[in-house]
Amino acid sequence: MKKIFKIAVDGPSGSGKSTIAKKVAKELGIEYIDTGAMYRAVGYKMICEGISKDEIDRIKEMLDQTDIDFNGNDIYLDGVCISDKIRTAEVAKMASACSAIAEVREKLVDLQRKMAEEKSVIMDGRDIGTNVLSDAKYKIFLTASTRERALRRWKELKDKGEDLSLKQVEDDIIQRDFNDTTRKLNPLRKAQDALEIDTTEITIEDVVQTIINSIE
Repeated sequence: MKKIFKIAVDGPSGSGKSTIAKKVAKELGIEYIDTGAMYRAVGYKMICEGISKDEIDRIKEMLDQTDIDFNGNDIYLDGVCISDKIRTAEVAKMASACSAIAEVREKLVDLQRKMAEEKSVIMDGRDIGTNVLSDAKYKIFLTASTRERALRRWKELKDKGEDLSLKQVEDDIIQRDFNDTTRKLNPLRKAQDALEIDTTEITIEDVVQTIINSIE
C-alpha cells in the first residue's frame, strides 16, 4: 500500500505559496490543494449573491448549499469552474474578510482535512501547519518583504487588466497581513517545526528544490 503523506505550506499573501506548492506537487506527483482559492470561492459567491461579511445567517445558509472541488489546477464552485474569476482585488478583500468568520473556516477546514485523508497532498494557506494539517510530517513557512510581495501581486493584477497602483496593492497587502496575523481564529503564524524560507531574492526553482531536498 502506498504511503500517504502531507506537506503544509504557510505564509503571508504574495510570498509565492501557490506557485511553489504547485511545482512541488508536480515534482512529487501528489495533489495540490489551494486553500486560499477555497476562501476566494466563498468570497466570490458572497459578492455574487450580495451577502456582506456581517450577515452570518445568510452566510450559514449559503454554505449549506456550497460545494467546492478541484480538478487539476482548476477550482470548481457548485460544479462551475471559477479559476479565472477569483484573482481580483475585490475577491481577495472578501476572502480575507470571510476567512475570519468561524462558520466559513469550519466548513472549509472540514473539506480540506477530508481531502488529505485518502491521498498525499501539499496544501497551502495561512494556518495549515498550525491547524488544518497540524499532524503533517513536512511543514514549510514562506515569507518575503512587503514590497516584493506587493510588486508580485501588482504585476499579476496588471496582467489581468486591473488598473491599480503599486501603492494601492501594497496597502492592501499590509492590511491583509494585519487581518491575517491578528484574527482571533487561527491567525497566520509559523509552526514551531516548520522550515522557514525567505523568497524575496530566491528564484522559484531554488525554493522548490530546497523544499524537495528537505523532504527527501
